[in-house]
Amino acid sequence: MSRRSQLQQQVSTSESLIEAHEELEVLMEMAREGEDGADTELGAALHRISPQLDRVELTAKMTGEHDASNAFIEIHPGAGGTESQDWAQMLERLYLRWAERRGFTTELMDEQPGEEAGIKGATLLIKGPYAYGNLRSENGVHRLVRISPFDSQSRRHTSFASAHVYPEVDDNVDLDIPEKDIRIDRYCSSGPGGQGVNTTYSAVRVVHEPTGVIVTCQNERSQIKNLASAMKVLKARIYELEMQKREEEMDKLKGPKKDISWGNQIRSYVLQPYRMVKDLRTEHEVGNADRVLDGDIDDFIEAFLHWNAQQEATQ
Repeated sequence: MSRRSQLQQQVSTSESLIEAHEELEVLMEMAREGEDGADTELGAALHRISPQLDRVELTAKMTGEHDASNAFIEIHPGAGGTESQDWAQMLERLYLRWAERRGFTTELMDEQPGEEAGIKGATLLIKGPYAYGNLRSENGVHRLVRISPFDSQSRRHTSFASAHVYPEVDDNVDLDIPEKDIRIDRYCSSGPGGQGVNTTYSAVRVVHEPTGVIVTCQNERSQIKNLASAMKVLKARIYELEMQKREEEMDKLKGPKKDISWGNQIRSYVLQPYRMVKDLRTEHEVGNADRVLDGDIDDFIEAFLHWNAQQEATQ
């Protein structure tokens, strides 16, 4: 059904572009014959179709094996306690709003609330065509500079939070995880939900012993549902590790390659003393920081896809 939905969207886009092409041909012929208002209508038609053409061009750059897949996003605050935890929650909201803008659906797989504000961690599942192909641009450390709402002296603070993006693994992928390699811990959930959540052992922590990967899920009231969700995330994480091993082997043959890791921020969000968001990889920047924090990151995704295509072409 997922593949069918992707193909339907491609067919719909193709039909729409064919109609637009026919309309443009008619308008160009009218303009050549000097009909009144033809130039204006032609300009309006080009302006209307331009965003769709840009989106098709970007999609054409998403040629990775899993670019068309749904995406998991794990968000974690850096050092700094409440400051960073609040920033992590702002980042979580950013991606939820972006998904809403795109018409994608979201599932909150896990969320651990902070002690005073914000979150200690969260895992989101973003469902939509090419969700991973778009969101892989967000993989890395995000830096926020602002006047702290938690500082009584209103001083400027710098906070860090990381976004780890990986594709949802299809059920058809052959990935064997032996039961002996897994440890499952059950405990009471924390945070909102009332006694039905907080007094029953519905939360689940799954540990993959060979790799040390830990997945928690406490969003559902049912332990069975939480375990199923945790196993889905674990499968995706293990698959991603296997893919990374393959890439590392290829990188040894290709030569050294810079990695995006903790401490190497990919984007800075400055709210004080000026307002600007800048991607440090592509140099793309936007002055309207509020718009970006409200989920409007398509410009950054587009700039990353162009930049990444250039990087791959030079390797």
